[in-house]
Amino acid sequence: MVLDTTLLFATVTLLVWVALVYGCSALWWLLEVFVMGYGWESSDGDAWDLPDIQVRVLTVDAAGVVQGTVNAIPDAVASVEVIAERDIDVDGASVHVVPESFECEATNKGRAVEWARRNVPSDVEYVLYLDEDTIVTDLTGLPDADFVQFSEKPIYTGSRLAYLCEVFRVGYQYEQRAFHRLSYPLYAWGGGFAIRQSVENELTWDVATITEDTNLVWRAADRFDLDYRLVDARFRNQAPPSLRAMFKQRRRWMSGTLTDNHILPLGYQPIAFTRAVTWGFSPVIPLVVVGAGLVPGAGVGLRLFELFSTALLGILFLYMTYGVVGYRKHPLLWPVFLLLTPVAVVLHALGAAWGLLSPIAEFEVTEKVLPETIEAVNDGLEDGDLADHEGTGRLVRNSSSAYDSYLFDD
Repeated sequence: MVLDTTLLFATVTLLVWVALVYGCSALWWLLEVFVMGYGWESSDGDAWDLPDIQVRVLTVDAAGVVQGTVNAIPDAVASVEVIAERDIDVDGASVHVVPESFECEATNKGRAVEWARRNVPSDVEYVLYLDEDTIVTDLTGLPDADFVQFSEKPIYTGSRLAYLCEVFRVGYQYEQRAFHRLSYPLYAWGGGFAIRQSVENELTWDVATITEDTNLVWRAADRFDLDYRLVDARFRNQAPPSLRAMFKQRRRWMSGTLTDNHILPLGYQPIAFTRAVTWGFSPVIPLVVVGAGLVPGAGVGLRLFELFSTALLGILFLYMTYGVVGYRKHPLLWPVFLLLTPVAVVLHALGAAWGLLSPIAEFEVTEKVLPETIEAVNDGLEDGDLADHEGTGRLVRNSSSAYDSYLFDD
C-alpha cells in the first residue's frame, strides 16, 4: 500500500513538473506570436543599398555548393568574398583561405570569420554573412539596424523526413517576429544575417563557441542597446540530406546554446533553459496526456490537468500549422503535414535530446548537396532556377499558383 502511494505520488509529481515546464515554454511562444509579435512588419524599407553591403560566404572547401550561392547574389553588392579553409575556384567572388598558422580564441567557423574580420578589407557599412548553401532571395538592401536577421526556408534535398522536420521548425521560428521587442534575441541564424561593421569590430568573433551566430548576437545585446531587425525574405538554405546529418546538426545547436547560456542575464536564463528542455523532450507530452488518463482514482483536479496536457499537445500541431503557412503549402496538403506532426516532433527532438544528454564542444559542418541535385529532386525547379535572381536576388519559381503545390518537393 505504501509502495502504491509512493509510486502514485512520484507519477503525479513527474506529470505536473513536465506539464509546467512545457506550459511555461508554450505560454512564452504564444505571448511572442500573438502579443509581442502583433503588428510586426518585415522592415521599414531599405535605408542602405546593395553597394553598402559586402557579402562573405563561409565554407570549408565545397566549391560547387558555394558557386550556386554566389551565382544568386545580386551583382550590385560591394563585393563577394568567400572565406574558405582550402583553396577553391569560384567565379564571381574573391576567395580567401584562412592560414593554418592563424591562431585565436575562436575555433572552427568562428576562427574563420575572425580571420576575415581582421584581414579582408571592407569600407562599407555592413557585412552580410551567408553559409555555403544560402541562396538569397529578394535582397534589395538593408534596414537601418545594428543586426539584420533574414528568415530561412530550407529546401528539400532528398530526405523527406528531414524536410518535414524543417517545416515544423520554421513554424516554431515564427516567434522571431517578437525578437525586436526583446533585449536579447533568443537565437540567430548564421546562414543569413548582416551586421554593422562598427559593431562587429568592437565585439569581434574571438571567443570559443560552436554556435558563433547566437553567441555574437547575445554578446552584442549585452554590450549595446542592440537595434535588431528581422527581414522575412525567406533565404533558401538546404534541409539536411539525411536524418543522421539532421541529428548531428541539432545536437550541435543544443550543445552551443547550453554552453553559452551564461551570457544571458539571469532573467533570460530560465526562459532559455526551459525552451531547451522542452525541445529535447517534446515527445514526452503525448505520454503525459496518456499518463494523466491512466492514474487511478482521478478526480476533477487530475481531469483538468489532463485537459491542460491535451492543450499543450495541440500547440505542437499549431507549430506545424505555422510551418505549412510559412512554406506556402497548398491548403489541401495541410492535413497531411498535420497528421505527420508527431513524427516531426519526435525526430526534431532526438538530436536536441542528444545534445542535452551528451553535449559536444567541436563544430561539425552539416553535409550539403550540389545545386544540380536540388534542382533534380524538386519537381518545381528547372536547371538554373537557383541561380536566376533577375538582378535582385529573387529565386524564380515555375508555378502559377500562389502556393507551393508539392508535398515534399519545394
